[in-house]
Amino acid sequence: MSTPILELHNICKSFGALDALRSLSFHIGQGEVIGLLGDNGAGKSTAVNLISGIHKPTSGHLSVDGKQTLFTCRMDSAEAGIETIYQNTALVDSLSITRNIFMGRERCSGGGFLKLSDMREIAMEVLQSAVHISGIDSPDMLVGELSGGQKQAVAIARAVFFKRRILMLDEPTSALSVRETEALLNQVLRLKAENVSSVFVTHNLYHAYQVCDRFVIMSHGTKVFDVAKADTSISQLTEYVVLT
Repeated sequence: MSTPILELHNICKSFGALDALRSLSFHIGQGEVIGLLGDNGAGKSTAVNLISGIHKPTSGHLSVDGKQTLFTCRMDSAEAGIETIYQNTALVDSLSITRNIFMGRERCSGGGFLKLSDMREIAMEVLQSAVHISGIDSPDMLVGELSGGQKQAVAIARAVFFKRRILMLDEPTSALSVRETEALLNQVLRLKAENVSSVFVTHNLYHAYQVCDRFVIMSHGTKVFDVAKADTSISQLTEYVVLT
């Protein structure tokens, strides 16, 4: 097996007397889509926040490309090629799609002026190549005018443009229409074909089963099952989640 992009090694995370994660270990391979499943309180959100650099482990460690590392902030996670897309995407409704894609990474001329035409042209190329969501006709559209699925698409397009290797998708389909959900799942599969990995955090096992290669099921802060799609079924996954 090739070296995983990301590995969690016996991660523990405590908040006072609460043990949110207990010896959690799993890995993510290149171009692999992982379903991170579990009931409420299983520790999924804490695991996502730890991978995103929001939390530091109490013990245990992370490895990126086989090298031990520590994420102390979200920038560390981003520099390792990880982008987390939450249910409420970190986009600014009052700004255009272009400005949101380049937010915090604006391109400027030598005099400090924004190179808006260059950013707009790049944003259009990114939208056409990476998003494939109907209704986004111009990068000048305000994000506030977009639907939930379109906002997800912009967030994913931003991650793809900045060469993220792992997308952490936190309940990505929870607020989407049927058509938008189908488009998002197709996006995940297209990115997989380009060797972009995804961690699909969801309560919807039917959505996860359509795109995931492997399922990591958590309960009480630790991994209780790690199973390939070929070795399980939706009914078995449901039993794993409900009975643990």
